Amino acid sequence: MVKLAEQSISDSRLFACGNGESWNEQESVDMLGLKGASLSKMTDLGHPVPVGFILTTDFCRDFNAAGNQLPSDAIDLVKAGLEKLEKRLGREYGGCDKPLLLSIRTGAPVHLAGLMPAILNLGLNDQTCAALADETGDLRFALDCYRRYIESYSIAVLNVGEILFEDIFEDVRAEGGLTSISEFESGDYQTIIDRYKTCIEENTGAEFPQNVYQQLMGGISAAFESWYGYRANTQRRANNISDEIGLALTVQGMVFGNRNTNSATGVLQTRNPHTGEAIVSGTYLTYAQGPEFEGQYRTPKPLTIKDKADSSRVSSLEERMPKMFKALVKTASELEKAFGDMLDIEFTIEDNILYILEAVRPKRNDQVELIVAVDLAKSGMISKKDALMRVNPKSIEQLLHPSLDPMANKTILARGLPASPGAASGEIVFNSEEAEERKAAGKNVILVKTETSPEDVYGIHAATGILTVRGGSTSHAAVAARIMARPCVTGASAIKIDMETHTLYASGYTLRKGDMITIDGTSGEIYTGKVKTIEPSFSSEFYTLMKWADEVRTLKIRVNAETPELAIKAQKMGAEGIGLCRTEHMFFEKGRIVVMREMILAESEVGRKRALDKLLPMQCKDFVDLFTAMSGYPVTIRLLDPPLHEFLPKSERDIAETAAALGVDHKTILTRLESLSETNPMLGHRGCRLAITHPEIYDMQVRAIFEATILAEKATGDPIMPEIMIPFVSTKAELVFLRDRIEKVADEVAN
Repeated sequence: MVKLAEQSISDSRLFACGNGESWNEQESVDMLGLKGASLSKMTDLGHPVPVGFILTTDFCRDFNAAGNQLPSDAIDLVKAGLEKLEKRLGREYGGCDKPLLLSIRTGAPVHLAGLMPAILNLGLNDQTCAALADETGDLRFALDCYRRYIESYSIAVLNVGEILFEDIFEDVRAEGGLTSISEFESGDYQTIIDRYKTCIEENTGAEFPQNVYQQLMGGISAAFESWYGYRANTQRRANNISDEIGLALTVQGMVFGNRNTNSATGVLQTRNPHTGEAIVSGTYLTYAQGPEFEGQYRTPKPLTIKDKADSSRVSSLEERMPKMFKALVKTASELEKAFGDMLDIEFTIEDNILYILEAVRPKRNDQVELIVAVDLAKSGMISKKDALMRVNPKSIEQLLHPSLDPMANKTILARGLPASPGAASGEIVFNSEEAEERKAAGKNVILVKTETSPEDVYGIHAATGILTVRGGSTSHAAVAARIMARPCVTGASAIKIDMETHTLYASGYTLRKGDMITIDGTSGEIYTGKVKTIEPSFSSEFYTLMKWADEVRTLKIRVNAETPELAIKAQKMGAEGIGLCRTEHMFFEKGRIVVMREMILAESEVGRKRALDKLLPMQCKDFVDLFTAMSGYPVTIRLLDPPLHEFLPKSERDIAETAAALGVDHKTILTRLESLSETNPMLGHRGCRLAITHPEIYDMQVRAIFEATILAEKATGDPIMPEIMIPFVSTKAELVFLRDRIEKVADEVAN
């Protein structure tokens, strides 16, 4: 963009664009918005961009500082820009001969919904409409532009309801028995215009403005007011976007896609938006302007022959205007190389002359983002480093988990905190026992609880997803779910649970055990019913990107895992070992928790050892499986960490089942539970402290590790590299005591 040199006041508020003039400062996006910066770059490249000027984000901030009004010097600045535009195009704004008509389009430095839509044909009134008809010799065209303008301006600036204009248009269409836009005659459009004007006067108390400068200033004010409107404010709050970045407004001379049958408007996508494949696609309409793509009266046509359905008789742009199509595809290819990204390109063809209105980087899903980044790097448009930096690490994580189908119908039930990524649907269950029972019956379940505890580990394992009313990203449910790769939403405080009736209440819904819900652990949203999910898949581009990451990374990556399934999956993803295996999770499985409780309830070392002897082969098998899965890679095993009371039953049902299984009375369990309870268990009798008072526990675990090492080496023929972590060490004496015992067990196993 080029400053208007003749302006002496706040020139940073206005820049000219088009006609070969450009502005290439690095801050272009901040000053000109995404749309304006795009136009500037395309102008630099020599592409056909409609001539105009841009009111920058500085203009927006000045507008706000003046109480959302146009200061007099700002009005003078706009008029100066308009005069220059008139000279460059050889037209006069509001003139009776060759009138200049304008389009105004908003564009912020970031993608943001809720801003004023584009206004086209600005500057039309009764007089300039007649002048346009005389110049073109086409009254129908002029009246069509006028009725479009009255409608869009009145909705955006005068706040007249859109439905009122739709009703008028539909009435005239029905009265004339018209079935398509091509059947409307000049008289039909004049009738629509007259009724539009009456509607506006009835709803605003004033006639539609005939003063073209009043129109322009009204449009500019409405555009900048939309930046501070409710919808835009809501979007900024939701996306943590500052009010101060402001809005830019592009003012350009009109180009007409509705000029005649050799005119069209449309959008070209340089790549398939669903797959990332480097094949152009898109839609277009002949004899149309951009807003018609959102209307209900015309269906956009396919841009390419390949886009057409096999049986379709509709002409693609490739068939209807082959020269224009070829020029458009060539331009699109050049723009993608220049921008170094896939683009959505908005274009207009006016009487066989191509204009590019906008080129934006479209939103895309995580998989497409990755595929496009890799392909652009392979094509030499961007570097490998750029490709790596473009892919958000969170999106890589999301690719590992099922996600909700963006096209699926969804009804929101509640929102919580995203605690473990992925999406899952299942029947509601309210305790771990139900989760296991329903899983055994072949059902997917969502474990719903106020909060979970360590004894729910086997229920979490049985569930396809976890939902808790309390807790955050570091709660037990969140941590356990991430370890077991289960989607989880925590802190859904809007949900109320009645455990007696097994009922869930939220957002006016009453759901019971067995009802279906869906959770999205990536967004924290909960939905009613079953929502279609998309299973994760890894493209060749994914592995290519991971290879490029390996070439530049300086850290080795290990995984947290307790199961061979997770270990194998992590190895495929490039993990170079297990950084943490939490052995306590192995004891919470249904078949082992009873033996673990037997050890805890034993009144003597002999009794504890008897129970530990039962656990030894279970632990040994766990480690053999883990070592085999990670053959040749180190595995760090953390010995038992939590305090013993976490393994004991809490509910009356659990206590009764444990008492029956072990042949002890109810009171014995309660007494032991009370004796083990602590005021601050997180800093209490746990980890190495527990091993010092009960060393036989760690003796069993390390014996299992050493025996498993020997067995796994024989089975795989590869060296096994176990690493033992002793938790909660505070003093040298603790470490010396336990290391001596571990080395003693190692010698016993070796001999």
